[in-house]
Amino acid sequence: MSAVSASSTTSGFLKLDPVRALQHALYRAAKAGPGRRFHALGDKVHRRDVLRRAWVTVRRNNGAPGIDATTLAEVEEYGVDRLLGELAAELREGRWRPLPARRVFIPKPGVAE
Repeated sequence: MSAVSASSTTSGFLKLDPVRALQHALYRAAKAGPGRRFHALGDKVHRRDVLRRAWVTVRRNNGAPGIDATTLAEVEEYGVDRLLGELAAELREGRWRPLPARRVFIPKPGVAE
């Protein structure tokens, strides 16, 4: 199913925004088949428009550095388009691997370690 042709009732704003149209198509597919599983969404993630939308959201929220301690200023200095292009290539080729998450254990009262 095409993201743009997902619904005959698709609003005008969905036709202008391919990322929103994709989200809407996935939403409608999930609602139409509650037991449906989406096994292959990787090809959607590395799309440039999807990555750009993610960046805009992170930037708008003043996203905090992650486990790699890279700040928004460092990303902008490096070049947003350059970073997104490299990330898209790594995702497409299956080379991208997330860094391990930092674990912090919170001591619980009355529980011995």
